[in-house]
Amino acid sequence: MVAGDVRHIPVLGREAVAALAPRAGGVYVDATFGAGGYTRLILAEAGTEVIGIDRDRTAIAGGFALVDQAGGRLTLVQDRFSNLADVIRGQGLEQVDGIVMDVGVSSMQLDQAERGFSFRFDGPLDMRMGEDGPSAADVVAAASEHDLASVIYVFGEERRSRAIARAIVAARRDAPITTTRQLADIVVRVVRAKPHEIHPATRTFQALRILVNEELDELQEALAAAERMLKPGGRLVVVSFHSLEDRIVKTFFAARSGGSAGSRHLPEVARPTPSFALLGRRAVVAGEAEVAANPRARSAKLRAAERTGAPPLSRQ
Repeated sequence: MVAGDVRHIPVLGREAVAALAPRAGGVYVDATFGAGGYTRLILAEAGTEVIGIDRDRTAIAGGFALVDQAGGRLTLVQDRFSNLADVIRGQGLEQVDGIVMDVGVSSMQLDQAERGFSFRFDGPLDMRMGEDGPSAADVVAAASEHDLASVIYVFGEERRSRAIARAIVAARRDAPITTTRQLADIVVRVVRAKPHEIHPATRTFQALRILVNEELDELQEALAAAERMLKPGGRLVVVSFHSLEDRIVKTFFAARSGGSAGSRHLPEVARPTPSFALLGRRAVVAGEAEVAANPRARSAKLRAAERTGAPPLSRQ
């Protein structure tokens, strides 16, 4: 028995693990380990084994106690979840029985001021989940006004992206923008706060975080890798938190389950045999009680599918 952790209750955790349906003797991948919430729920099923992946060294270090408690049933690997195929093979396995992903930044990362993910605390404008690549401060310092506007519009879905980009470029002429508070204050001067709406800087911070961590590319690669690494009957469960992520997941499952309709104006073409069967036609969302306890759950969507015996479309 693995003890629970009251510090972290994963969003849609019980629904995600119910869809995963872990069983004794099965090997499962928690592709975004974070604080280990999903892993604890999987390990609660006797006889299961988990491979936990996270690119954040802090998350891996924080999971060492759980490794000890699990008595050999948990292995942690520091890596990007897009590399889950290599991670699985590195454990001497060809395929696994299930994979769960919680896409995006974790609550644990948001709560650490020094990581620079949130404007709720003043900290360095970093936002990197790992330790490599340019930080958000580097992007803000070097990107052109046009590129900043494009990033904020596409990844943040922010209508005032051009005005925000102009304000950032003007502000950095006077002094480097190196903290979360500086950036948030710049955005607030351009985008007015409205009652009952998200903070004006939310979308800009989201956009920079997605860019810095290559989150959408990572997700697409991870989904394709999961398709290759799941056994027939294995399940893939994905929890996402904003429309860009959910659109990628929904499109992936539709294409792999035969749900993508062709155009009636074009000749019909042979479709590949579905590699996934959907577990429910609609996304699962959090109930009122969970949203009240954890406001982050408001935007969460869970989609799940079961692997068929058909060859994967992603062969690399």
